[in-house]
Amino acid sequence: MAHISELLTPSDLQRISSLHVLARQVVEGFCSGLHRSPHKGFSVEFRQHRAYVPGDEIRHIDWRVFARSDRFYIREYEEETNLRATLLVDLSGSMNYGRGGVTKWEYAVRLAACLSYLMLQQQDSVGLATFDSRLGTVIPPRSRVRHLQLILDTLQAAKPGGETELGTVFRDLVPKLHRRGLLVVISDCFADVPELLKALAHLRHAHHEVLVFQIWDRDELDFPFRKWTEFESLESAGHKHLLDPVQLRNTYLENLARFREELTQGCRRHKVDIVPFVTDQPYADALAAYMNLRMARA
Repeated sequence: MAHISELLTPSDLQRISSLHVLARQVVEGFCSGLHRSPHKGFSVEFRQHRAYVPGDEIRHIDWRVFARSDRFYIREYEEETNLRATLLVDLSGSMNYGRGGVTKWEYAVRLAACLSYLMLQQQDSVGLATFDSRLGTVIPPRSRVRHLQLILDTLQAAKPGGETELGTVFRDLVPKLHRRGLLVVISDCFADVPELLKALAHLRHAHHEVLVFQIWDRDELDFPFRKWTEFESLESAGHKHLLDPVQLRNTYLENLARFREELTQGCRRHKVDIVPFVTDQPYADALAAYMNLRMARA
């Protein structure tokens, strides 16, 4: 059984304790919390006046406004609700990469644990879905503190491997999400970009807010190899190639820049934040920097 202290250090917990994950769009839920619900009710907080129409209940007429204007107006309110978040964590083989340090998968697990702890601390609901070429374990969002243990145990037990098919996975996930909410994708996003963008558009069309936390190893960004090196596919067993990296470096970096630009621009079109995380940077600091920027923007 995993414990929060095995995944997050005391300094990590201290760093994130004052942060809040605030959705920029309305979210759907059922508990009192920090976020506004799209459901109109007649309790909690005043929203607006609107003109009375036949069929409205008389008890909702604002008689003070009537006394001033000689017109009938209804007082509308909106209820407060918590954020429902689902963490989508990539289990594909490429997440196993890490040369001499933490692997992308280990980094993703700690980042997911960090987010889960943070959301539950602010009484939001958090769930988990793991995936590679297909959807794996799906844990519906809950707001109970003990729910964190289930998420941690699931992350600790998971073993990355296999290929990636983000487009299919995201489309299969939509029917399992019964309420709109925040979806946080934690992945290296190594997939066909047009198909991935179509899947993200599908999630947005279902009125979910989507964040993509893209996990990188520094080697993938800098391609520091100088000597003949054997490169092995982590998603297709037996695919190994002995290559001179010096001859490949320029082409690799050009393709990388094209991939990142296409993905970034596509996410921007669909109003999806994509945030790079590199495994040699403290994830709590990187997360804090992004969340502070997000709150300032909200």
